[in-house]
Amino acid sequence: MPPDAPLDSGARDDVPQGPWSRVAGMQAKLHRWAAADPGRRFDDLFNFVHDPATLIVAFGRVAGNRGANTPGVDGMTVALVEERIGVPGFLDDLRAALKDGSFRPLPVRERKIPKPGGSGKLRKLGIPAVADKVVQAALKLVLEPIFEPGFEPVSYGFRPMRRAHDAIAEIHHFGTSGYRWVLDADIEAAFDNLSHCAVMERVRGKIKDKRVLALVKAFLKAGVLTELGEHEDTWTGTPQGASCHR
Repeated sequence: MPPDAPLDSGARDDVPQGPWSRVAGMQAKLHRWAAADPGRRFDDLFNFVHDPATLIVAFGRVAGNRGANTPGVDGMTVALVEERIGVPGFLDDLRAALKDGSFRPLPVRERKIPKPGGSGKLRKLGIPAVADKVVQAALKLVLEPIFEPGFEPVSYGFRPMRRAHDAIAEIHHFGTSGYRWVLDADIEAAFDNLSHCAVMERVRGKIKDKRVLALVKAFLKAGVLTELGEHEDTWTGTPQGASCHR
């Protein structure tokens, strides 16, 4: 990836190009600085997170995801936000809450779906409230270009402009270059058992803005509202489905 290339290149038609251009420029600078100095710790990022342009782009990404109209614990969907509140007012209120420190993530709504393969086992998904999805997407827009240069070229999971087909193409390439073995391994319940301490330690290695760190930690500790209506604290793990990978 060229040093100045934006990490999120696909703009939605209903999002003005001005915000997309501003966010892409911000991402390019962060990516360039992170690549030039791998040991750098970034401060003063919180203003980027609640920047109006960042929130507009983040809302566009949330609205473009398949789960846009799956409600969180507050019952709101993107469509209801657009109909009842209006996107400008919704984002103004969200920005004000972020700036004055009153924003608090809601628990994610648990939903169980069958795992593929016909095993009969269930996979837990965590569905955040719309406001939480937008803030998560804003965080991703700011943090991704900082952490992206540290990944290995052979890493394909949940990275910009990379997909499973690219990994398959890499396997085919090695398969035609004399390699005959493929190792298939999986970490059992990796998302469920993810250490919050380990996550925050890695984030602090790159980020020293305390407001951004507090926001990341707040999402990790937001809790879960189970299908039985019971609230559960989240001491470890992060719910699958709770972030924006588009």
